[in-house]
Amino acid sequence: MKITRYSKDVDILMVKVSDEPIAYAEEAERFIVHFSKDGKPVLLEIMDAKDFALAAYDAASSED
Repeated sequence: MKITRYSKDVDILMVKVSDEPIAYAEEAERFIVHFSKDGKPVLLEIMDAKDFALAAYDAASSED
C-alpha cells in the first residue's frame, strides 16, 4: 500500500508503505523513517519536500 500525502503548511511529503503499526522512528538529514517493531519501514516523511522534489528533478534532467 502506498499512500502519499503532502502537508503544504509544513512542506512535508509523507509516503505510507505499510499498514503495520509504527514502533519507532529514525531521522537522517531531511528524512524521518518510521519502522514497525520488526524493523520494516512503515512511513517515510520527507522534510523540505519542495526542495527535495526540485533537486530530484534537476538530477534526473541532467542525466538525459
